[in-house]
Amino acid sequence: MESQSSTTPPVNTSFRDKVATVDKTGKRLWVFPQKPKGKMYNLRSWATVLYLVVFFGLPFVKVDGHPIFLLNILDRKFILFGQIFWPQDFFIFGLGMVLFIVFIALFTVVFGRVFCGWACPQTIFMEMVFRRVEYWIEGDAAKQKMLKQAPWNGEKIAKKLAKWTAFWLMSFVIANTFLAYIIGVDELQKIVTEPLSKNLGSFTSLCTFTTIFFFVYSWLREQVCTVICPYGRMQGVLLDRNSIIVAYDYKRGEQRGKFKKNETRTLGDCIDCAQCVKVCPTGIDIRNGTQLECTNCTACIDACNKMMEAVGLPTGLIRYASEENIANNKKLRFTGRMKAYTAVMCILLGVEVYLLASRSDVGVNILRTPGQLYQEQPNHQLSNLYTYKLLNKTFKNKEITLKPENFEGTIKLVGETHLTIPKDSYATGSMFIYVNDKDITKRKTKLEIGVYDGKEKIRTITTSFLGPFGGN
Repeated sequence: MESQSSTTPPVNTSFRDKVATVDKTGKRLWVFPQKPKGKMYNLRSWATVLYLVVFFGLPFVKVDGHPIFLLNILDRKFILFGQIFWPQDFFIFGLGMVLFIVFIALFTVVFGRVFCGWACPQTIFMEMVFRRVEYWIEGDAAKQKMLKQAPWNGEKIAKKLAKWTAFWLMSFVIANTFLAYIIGVDELQKIVTEPLSKNLGSFTSLCTFTTIFFFVYSWLREQVCTVICPYGRMQGVLLDRNSIIVAYDYKRGEQRGKFKKNETRTLGDCIDCAQCVKVCPTGIDIRNGTQLECTNCTACIDACNKMMEAVGLPTGLIRYASEENIANNKKLRFTGRMKAYTAVMCILLGVEVYLLASRSDVGVNILRTPGQLYQEQPNHQLSNLYTYKLLNKTFKNKEITLKPENFEGTIKLVGETHLTIPKDSYATGSMFIYVNDKDITKRKTKLEIGVYDGKEKIRTITTSFLGPFGGN
């Protein structure tokens, strides 16, 4: 690398012309990261424990006998924190997704890719679960390299079979857990306990997803982050000089040079040990600056701090910082773009909270039967035929009553004496609305119908009543 002053970042940017895990011929370069050790790795380990407890335990948590979290895409039924959401509530989910995207943008502008290193399922399972099992079976990076280059003898076959078997079993458990989020643990238990012939399709799907997870964690690995996931490319647009990232302090570290004992060091603090590169799970050199392959896993921070302590130099050469902080020694400031994202975020969050708070437990849809004209009835009354659909979004049966609001008349159900909506289900049917002909003065008259749950009015439905042209 060309020489540079200690006040400018490295000027050799050739690393940006290639992917760290692919050679010039397009062949993949397998990454053998050393096992990280240090304070940040310990914190990530505790965060992983919490994450795994929540991930594997949430499907088993129930409220009043129902799962607290369910994403049943097949039946278009979703339960979030004990509340049922149906397709009729999709606009709430749509706004929630917009809110999530804005949150990602805001979070990335301020904190970079912290999510990738600390909360992304791919990183957590790969680096904190599967990689640990691999270290336990095959050893650290050097032993893994030797095993890869070794001939297929008994030892290599035994270790590879042990690792692949462990990976497959873990993938199978993960696939079962994901399935529990979709169909619920009760249905999953039926698949497990009932004869295979009754659930052959479900079992085949389960094995398919297990194979996909196994392929991702045994072969694809960091390629998910560097090639497939679009978030790494999004950060190039979202990050600015004030964003917090895992960064190398080039002003303090350059010019780098090997450490010599008992010498008066005139170079920068970087001793060019390359430990930050050896522990990187995506194979990059963090000293080259911000790169899309960096997941902010902080392994390089622990490795660098360990070496700084060993040679008696201050830690923090690689740390969480912003480019502005390193270049000009400035603290993080709340920029205009951050303020704009925050304002949009607060507005959307307020709307989402309002929609959730004002959401009715009963969905009601009343439509006049198409193609049907009004009917003349005794006692100077007119009637229209309507169809209704009532959706119960709770886990309790509902007794619903429909009452006229802005008109004098009666509502009569066809074939029913009262409306009972089973829990977590819906009811459909037909009904007649009778109105005095003197109250109908135009072709279409607006009617308001009150929907009551017992004595409590839960909402008002508006429909139209078709009468004689020009009225009577």
